Amino acid sequence: MYTITDEQFEALITKAMDDLPQVYITNMENVAITMADEPTPAQIEQMKIRDGVILLGLFEGAPKTISGSGLFPSRITLFKHSILKVVRSDTELYEQIKRTLWHEIAHYYGLSHRDMHERQNKRK
Repeated sequence: MYTITDEQFEALITKAMDDLPQVYITNMENVAITMADEPTPAQIEQMKIRDGVILLGLFEGAPKTISGSGLFPSRITLFKHSILKVVRSDTELYEQIKRTLWHEIAHYYGLSHRDMHERQNKRK
């Protein structure tokens, strides 16, 4: 498995935040961007993750599209060890962090997996 320190991983998250379209970053409200080594058993159960499936990131909270969603903080977590399992180089690592972060930000803006898939297909 590819390895990296927590500090290096956090620096890549910060770089990815800087490289993503800033209109989406600056319009996020009350969202913490965090990292963890692995998802907790409760997160795995909550997301109904099957054996063999790797959870790279997770948005927890109410999407921005829900009225009053700013009452409680939301959180985007990137799972370091999960991401490291699927990459083999510095370039792949950065791109996977950026892609995972972007995916979880899309959930914050209310997009479902189906919405993301449909939008991706329209661009092809």
